[in-house]
Amino acid sequence: MYSHNMVGSNDIDASKKFYDATFQAIGGKPGVIDPKGRIIYVHKGGLFLVTKPIDGEPATAGNGCTVGFAMDDPAQADAWHKAGLEAGGTAIEDPPGVREGNGMKLYLAYLRDPSGNKLCALHRM
Repeated sequence: MYSHNMVGSNDIDASKKFYDATFQAIGGKPGVIDPKGRIIYVHKGGLFLVTKPIDGEPATAGNGCTVGFAMDDPAQADAWHKAGLEAGGTAIEDPPGVREGNGMKLYLAYLRDPSGNKLCALHRM
């Protein structure tokens, strides 16, 4: 259904440090900065971009928005979370762990990136 995800940033250098660390923690590669100054990540067929807003206004995190990243297992989610914290992210919500409800059992870990965007590492158990 989705072609890509893109989040805004007011500090591309801080965002690159954060996302390079989190993607490398799950087997990805550092992002590439394109001629427009956007950071581009390609991992497991997915495309994720970070950009300064095109309209010149400050980037803001969407209230109620979450970008979810699929993880292979809980250990990978924990590595992603740890790398994100060490690279300037902020832990939010409950600590990483299993959540159950509606007949589902999920392992979730949440962070905010340096620009305030809400992210989730998710493994379906």
